[in-house]
Amino acid sequence: MNTLVPTRQQVIELIDNLPESTFSELASFIGYLRYKAVETKAEKPHNSFLLSIAGLGASNEKDVSDRDEEILASEVNAIRGWSIH
Repeated sequence: MNTLVPTRQQVIELIDNLPESTFSELASFIGYLRYKAVETKAEKPHNSFLLSIAGLGASNEKDVSDRDEEILASEVNAIRGWSIH
């Protein structure tokens, strides 16, 4: 094969020249390529897993950075730790 992108006929010729002992592996690889092609088309935009479990963006607060100490003081008990409202 002299071209970077082989033609269908070139691929068929390559397969025809393979020993039969490699057919199982070839079939498995072709199955993987088919799966990959379908999954790539069906990919949906996904949110970051870490952002989803952290709940970032779920708060109605606009900017808590100025009030972080106040928020922590109201939610953390010095003896018992975090409290749940």
